[in-house]
Amino acid sequence: MKNITRIGLILTMALLANCSWLNPNDKEKSETEEDGYTERGFHDKIQSNLKSKNWQVAIGNLQLLESQFPFGKYAEQSQLELIYAQYMSSDHSSSIASAERFIRLHPQHPNVDYAIYVKGLSEINQNARLFDGFFALDSSKRDIGTARQAFASLGELIEKYPNSPYAPDARQRLISLRNQLARSEINVANYYFSRGALVAAANRGQFVVENFQKTPAVADGLAVMAQAYHMMGKDELADNAIKVLETNFPDYPQLNDDGFDFDSRTLFPSNWFLRKIKTNFTAQVIPPAFDTRRQYNNLPK
Repeated sequence: MKNITRIGLILTMALLANCSWLNPNDKEKSETEEDGYTERGFHDKIQSNLKSKNWQVAIGNLQLLESQFPFGKYAEQSQLELIYAQYMSSDHSSSIASAERFIRLHPQHPNVDYAIYVKGLSEINQNARLFDGFFALDSSKRDIGTARQAFASLGELIEKYPNSPYAPDARQRLISLRNQLARSEINVANYYFSRGALVAAANRGQFVVENFQKTPAVADGLAVMAQAYHMMGKDELADNAIKVLETNFPDYPQLNDDGFDFDSRTLFPSNWFLRKIKTNFTAQVIPPAFDTRRQYNNLPK
């Protein structure tokens, strides 16, 4: 019995002496706590972290470098690298905060355009969902607050730094954001139709037509206006919207030889099927809803 007890004590002491390997933070702690490093040593270590895509360790070292050498040779470069590392680690809120801080502290820095650009990218990705890569989720039905912020950031980049190497990509992303914002307005108009808020629906359609020219959603904006004005008994306004629709989108699904078909609906098949079932069992009228992205966005069927 004594031997068993003695063996148990020895094993316990051995486990306690070697338990450090169980702590997953020890390696990161040892790699980030570089108090004895020179500024150049810190910089070289960080470049190694970035090259190996060890983002979390790089972030820790970048923050330590700034705290120990706030006015050093690599201070401003490290702030830019911190923005990048946070973005690459998908910590978009921190990347935005770091970018805003850099822009505020160094408005005349030759690389401030980079900070604005990564800020815009982080705002685009801030609300990205885990399964976006696996399922075709409709980004226009999310909270579009960050989309508006990204649009403002990338617009600022193009306005202030039109020759920036990041400007071409920013312009392409602005097109996508603009389409998303316009489509979001149509989604809201469809919702207002379902609530019987015809004036609000018409206003959303008009907003798209006036503020989002050259986006695919303009066709649905005109259709929303025509439908809402017709339902309100404002036939002259409805006719005006239809004439513009016929001129610019003659192949719009609701248009026929008699003008505009106010009784049909433009929906994705899945939505139409669900609404049809709902109507058959509850005798509810399907509210107007317009979505011609398949036709005008060239979306896969």
